[in-house]
Amino acid sequence: MSQSFTPHGPGAAKPKHTNRLAGEKSPYLLQHAHNPVDWYPWGEEAFARARDEKKVIFLSVGYSTCHWCHVMERESFENENVARVMNEYFVNIKVDREERPDVDRVYMYFVQSTTGHGGWPMSVWLTPDLKPIVGGTYFPPVDAYGRMGFGSVLKKIAGAWQSTPERVAEQGESMLTALRQELTSQPEDGTALEVGIGTAPAFECMSKAFGQLARSFDDAQGGFGRAPKFPRPSTLIFLHRYAARHRGAGEKGAVAIGMSLYTLRKMAAGGMHDHLGGGFHRYSVDEFWHVPHFEKMLYDQGQLVVACLEAFQFTRDADFERIVRSTLTYLQRDMTSPDGAFYSAEDADSLVEAGGTEKAEGAFYVWTREEIERALTQPEAAIIREVYGVLQDGNTPEGSDPHGEFRGKNVLIWRMNAAEAAGRQKLKVSEADQVLAAASEKLRAMRLMRPRPHLDDKIITAWNALAISGFARASQVLGDTDYLRAAGQAAAFVRMHLYDEETGALYRSYREGRSNIEGFADDFAFFIQALLDLYEASGDVLWLEWAVELQERMDKMFLDHEHGGYFTSSGRDAAILLRMKEDYDGAEPSPNSVAALNLLRLAAMLNRPDWQEQAERVLQSCAKPLRAMPTALPQMLAALDFAQSKPIQIVIALPPAADGGPVVGAELHEVAGPLLAEIHRTFLPNKVILFADGGEGQEYLAEGAEFLASVTPINGKATVYVCRDFTCQLPVTEPADLRNVLDGKS
Repeated sequence: MSQSFTPHGPGAAKPKHTNRLAGEKSPYLLQHAHNPVDWYPWGEEAFARARDEKKVIFLSVGYSTCHWCHVMERESFENENVARVMNEYFVNIKVDREERPDVDRVYMYFVQSTTGHGGWPMSVWLTPDLKPIVGGTYFPPVDAYGRMGFGSVLKKIAGAWQSTPERVAEQGESMLTALRQELTSQPEDGTALEVGIGTAPAFECMSKAFGQLARSFDDAQGGFGRAPKFPRPSTLIFLHRYAARHRGAGEKGAVAIGMSLYTLRKMAAGGMHDHLGGGFHRYSVDEFWHVPHFEKMLYDQGQLVVACLEAFQFTRDADFERIVRSTLTYLQRDMTSPDGAFYSAEDADSLVEAGGTEKAEGAFYVWTREEIERALTQPEAAIIREVYGVLQDGNTPEGSDPHGEFRGKNVLIWRMNAAEAAGRQKLKVSEADQVLAAASEKLRAMRLMRPRPHLDDKIITAWNALAISGFARASQVLGDTDYLRAAGQAAAFVRMHLYDEETGALYRSYREGRSNIEGFADDFAFFIQALLDLYEASGDVLWLEWAVELQERMDKMFLDHEHGGYFTSSGRDAAILLRMKEDYDGAEPSPNSVAALNLLRLAAMLNRPDWQEQAERVLQSCAKPLRAMPTALPQMLAALDFAQSKPIQIVIALPPAADGGPVVGAELHEVAGPLLAEIHRTFLPNKVILFADGGEGQEYLAEGAEFLASVTPINGKATVYVCRDFTCQLPVTEPADLRNVLDGKS
């Protein structure tokens, strides 16, 4: 599914311009390879030219499925006159933020600190020694509405550099010094956080976060705050843990789970959810979850699958299972490479018609009423109109389409279920279900005849890890071994193509070969989490052993031994001027948040008190934001919740396989399926699952907890031991008995 990035068809004339980006692998950089701008990739060649010619660097950071990146390219970077100014006065560098999050984080921190906001495309002007001078996000091509256009900004900075270069350089130096001081400042006295089991300050942080979320909750439309609305799965994941902790103990638990369930249902009913093809778009531009920003990102899919699985465990609502399955089907059908790894993203924009040149956001996804009626029979069209809210003049709410892009178009939204539509159409519910299914499949097939959005077929380790976790967790909760196979194939791809067995290095990305960029803290943290999820889903100790190896390497490369927590980059690249720590759980969780929970899980699995202490230091390193604004770190709060209880260790003793080896993978579900189903029937967040396989896996676990060496199956049947601190209750072999133990009834 690799795509060509040449802007002309086969046999067309050679592009007028070609720059150094033509030799890159990143889809984003290749999109700019034929701009008239003399672009460089990030690297010493560009830096050396800036130093030699004493020129300011213009740094442009974005990604291939970024709508406003495309807009700025069309308006400015494809403009010959603008490019002439850029080439004469600046050394111009393009960076794919997905390949180089370390570069993006440093200069985004500068932009946010100086402007109060951030986003992509990010535009930053640097001194020849890479110190930031001026920054922003999208710049319009000309001055308008009191805002300086891109051309004016270029001329102003070029003029300042030519007339007073020393002053501009001093500005960059002082700005970098201020940013560095802010990053290295330590928490004031009184902000330390006790995180041991049952400590009051930890509970206060979680309670404060719950209160903040309750106050910002939109009880009419779900979600938190006003438009635009982002899914932010880590907030829902924290609410699930808060609800589980307060289950049956007053209304706090009911309110917490209620906010999450209502948000997920409204999100899934809205246009942010692709009702025909599965999966979720990036965010909603309005408060109703109706009109999305249409790009689809891999990291959203994996995290939302986990959130919906947890919602299913709370409710057993089949709608959540349906959402999970359709999302995973989308990933398997449209986002999986031939080797089993997952691609990064699909664009928001696509061609309006085949063979044309005009692109529009959402063109692949939106419908006119006439298109629907031409494609379907009258009964099918009537059901689609009812269920998906299709209107003659389009259905986008007032204020949701300020530029008129969707005038006369319909974004499919779930207005009613088939049973409600059946009553309105005087059909039996079973008939309405059949008609709706047939009509939806026809529309999906018709949609496939349209030009598809651009696929970013780059494979990113961290994002694959989030998808692997989603598939592994789905295999547990839904008992579907096909999902386990998908998770295992993606992890095997990373092992084969993005991991160096000799050096232990984990790499960031792959496209037409492995990149030379080593992984960052999020690649390690997310992938360790994925391996722990894979071990618990498959019983294969090789995944656990690899997780331990990666955790040890992560500690060597990123751990702040003095203050706790993990830096996002290794510090070995001199061009990265600030060594930062991530302390915000946004569209992706912070690597510190994920690492804290990984360490707690590993400590509970392997009886490693040193990793327990290390996890607590990670939590303590984020004491200031956890106390002041805990909703900034909901994934960290999930780790904090785990730290407040002695985790349940569920040990499953297995008989040998038919060939005498260990029972792993799909065979595990054959041997212990009913017991596994019982374990995953309800939401038990603070547990770990261990497998006594009678072989090397059991020996490996017994190195940390000696008693595990003697755990055996009873009468040749899979047997479960439920333990706390490796002190176990009586073993059980029947699901009903296991339910009583897990429910605290025996």
